[in-house]
Amino acid sequence: QVQLVESGGGLVQAGGSLRLSCAASGSINAMGWYRQAPGKQRELVAAITIGGSTNYADSVKGRFTISRDNAKNTVYLQMNSLKPEDTAGYYCAASRLHTIVPIIRVGSWGQGTQVTVSS
Repeated sequence: QVQLVESGGGLVQAGGSLRLSCAASGSINAMGWYRQAPGKQRELVAAITIGGSTNYADSVKGRFTISRDNAKNTVYLQMNSLKPEDTAGYYCAASRLHTIVPIIRVGSWGQGTQVTVSS
């Protein structure tokens, strides 16, 4: 099973930016990010195929950008114009399938990194 190591979370004021990174221990197909706030279900944030096709949650469109470096087996999430409602644990997800959506297709999870946006 592929191991995923995340970095880049933290505390930021509303309107600020953060960049998350996730490195996979081996080659992987689809990658992306889910997030989970206390008391809520884990939800998709953004996904990217090995070919570069992307998929975003409506709530982050225009503010977040997902990208990947296939040579480094790494996926990135650039988060701009952050809002308090973006506060959650962010989990890197990967699959040997062509997509990580829906969640049942995720084969590997990162340990999670906390993003907290203060108002």
